[in-house]
Amino acid sequence: MNTKKIAAFISLLLFSFALQLQAQVYKNSKLPTEERVSDLVKRMTLKEKVSQLGHTADAIPRLGVPQYDWWNEGLHGVAAAGNATVFPQAIGLAAMFDAPLMHQIADVTSTEFRAKYVEKLHPDGSSDWFRGLTVWSPNINIFRDPRWGRGQETYGEDPYLTSQVGLAFVTGLQGDDPKYLKTVSTPKHFAVHSGPEPTRHKVDVIVSKHDMEDTYLPAFRALVMQGKADSIMCAYNSVNGQPACANDDLMKGHLRKAWGFQGYVVSDCGAVKDVFEGHHYAKTMEEGAADSFKAGTDLVCGWPVDTRVKMEKDALQGAVETGILKESVLDEALQRLFTARLRLGMFDPPSMVPWSKITAADYDTEEHRLLSLKAAREAIVLLKNENGFLPLKKTHATIAVIGPDADNVDALTGNYNGTPAKPKTVLTGIKDRFKESNVIYAQGVGLTGAAENPKAEAEALEAVRKADLAIVVLGLSPKIEGEEMKIETDGFSGGDRTKIELPAIQEKLLERVYAEGKPMILVLMGGSAIAVNWADEKIPAILDAWYGGGEGGTAVAEVIAGDYNPAGRLPVTFYKSTDQLPAFEDYSMSKRTYRYFDGEPLYPFGYGLSYTSFAYKDPKVAKTKVDAKETVTVSVDVVNTGKVAGDEVAQLYITHAGVSGAPIRALQGFRRVHLEPGQTSTVEFKLDNRQLSIVDASGTRRVVPGEVNVWIGGGQPVSRTGLPKAAGVETHFTIVGESVLSE
Repeated sequence: MNTKKIAAFISLLLFSFALQLQAQVYKNSKLPTEERVSDLVKRMTLKEKVSQLGHTADAIPRLGVPQYDWWNEGLHGVAAAGNATVFPQAIGLAAMFDAPLMHQIADVTSTEFRAKYVEKLHPDGSSDWFRGLTVWSPNINIFRDPRWGRGQETYGEDPYLTSQVGLAFVTGLQGDDPKYLKTVSTPKHFAVHSGPEPTRHKVDVIVSKHDMEDTYLPAFRALVMQGKADSIMCAYNSVNGQPACANDDLMKGHLRKAWGFQGYVVSDCGAVKDVFEGHHYAKTMEEGAADSFKAGTDLVCGWPVDTRVKMEKDALQGAVETGILKESVLDEALQRLFTARLRLGMFDPPSMVPWSKITAADYDTEEHRLLSLKAAREAIVLLKNENGFLPLKKTHATIAVIGPDADNVDALTGNYNGTPAKPKTVLTGIKDRFKESNVIYAQGVGLTGAAENPKAEAEALEAVRKADLAIVVLGLSPKIEGEEMKIETDGFSGGDRTKIELPAIQEKLLERVYAEGKPMILVLMGGSAIAVNWADEKIPAILDAWYGGGEGGTAVAEVIAGDYNPAGRLPVTFYKSTDQLPAFEDYSMSKRTYRYFDGEPLYPFGYGLSYTSFAYKDPKVAKTKVDAKETVTVSVDVVNTGKVAGDEVAQLYITHAGVSGAPIRALQGFRRVHLEPGQTSTVEFKLDNRQLSIVDASGTRRVVPGEVNVWIGGGQPVSRTGLPKAAGVETHFTIVGESVLSE
């Protein structure tokens, strides 16, 4: 071979090697993520690009891209993927008022997501529905009205509580590695979404600038800016004239510009279709898809409804081909989506990914179930305890457990749930704990409806007559409250409630059991506030156990027995009646939630009793005069003045008396502390200028001069007549000057 041929051969080899190097750019884990993703996206055809923009992203074999399903649910544990640890439903987790425990729960949940992912991962790297690492949770919509069936998925009615619990959840899901995400957290539904369910695909929610900034957006802002959530889900509804998934003000003005969000946005399922079909905002499916992606939606969750409607992904391709959407907009969406997949470690060797040590056996473990039990205990709220009726003081020979939620696994799991391998209903929990008693059970009635079953009710009353104690378990179920359900019955419509009172058929059973004259305990289960005025007047002991998760029944039994001292607090106001509520369709916050409700509640937000007593002493404010741009420190001593150990939830509320736009009072701090009898703990709160601010009518958040009144106690400083008042103390300081805050 002559010299020229050798040189040509070497050149060919070098050229081939260079091509190989070039081909490996997006697979090179040593290169910056942005560079790798850009290289990958450039190699895709338009059809391949579009194939990645639906919740089921197709495989691209020639590029070594495996199929991936983005749709995974995890409100309170891994959902819809078989056996998993089922924690209390989200509203119950909020009732714990315990951000550190919430972080631990989310960390365990993300471990189980990794385990489920590994368990079903295909040899080619593809994943199945509900077996991925992108978690569509938490739901941080404000539970503004107790009739909303999906309110159970939220953290309640307060923006601050929702923000703090949500932050703990997001950071727990995503992990603390600087390069790799454990899972992706997707706070939802951006924004304002909070019922009614039947109109969600077409309703245009009109929201004032004040309410938007004061109530509906703070939690989303916190989870994006502080929690660094890597994803957001946009909502079905329109907001002030634009569908949420095509809303320039929300997606561009707030999310991307003001908050600096760098992650991806996924639509709620079918919401891109709704831009055209539900809201009639766009004239064609293609225009609706284009409007959504121009506004900032990056990923479509959707499906065809009938033969007249194309899939949203097909509409995206049509939008590009007809020139109404630039291909570069798709490129930007793909950049965000594949950045997430790379940060999850999907294209890197397992040895580089710290979470790869999690195995397929690391879900629904005994350790995880014990954590679920801890959460179920902390979530229980003691609503009434007349003359120290609880904990039980003696052994009862026969205990009658009565009611439609007594042995109902649905009343443990709520919605968007996994399957507990060993569910502990209230009946099971009572039988396990009170082995020395003869425990008899009768359902009595169904959850709702007008029809009665005389035989079943007679069996329940006969059981009560034989018993020395009746534990009546009533309330709600995910079979009658939830997301867009086909249910129309007395008090329920489409998944929402039309009345917040205890269903009439259950109320009648409760009254008949009471008439038997036996000692009684009422246990409420459900995902929302229930007006139980008659019970509050008559029944000596009332617990709210929410949807308590797989171990919920054990926790109820432990509280009744006194093995655990309850300390849960209400994350929502329990109103006295439906008549106290504004129209469900009205999204104004006027006269809603404890922050703006001027009536008398049955049980207020933040309320909950204990088997011990607490005192608050020596409140201190670091500075009595605070500059508008400063942070102020407030501290107080909390003392267990009772005879048994217990947790106390110290809550800090601030009031700007007479300031326009300010709520009546607002929670701005909480700490759950455990105290032995006689023990004292100093609790400290730091209030930054955002916590000290109010929102004016124009939607501007500002710190204003004047006196700020501070209450620190085990609940709010006011209560209704006859309700035990929370222990607490008052203090105050003065703000000097004024400061306008950024969004």
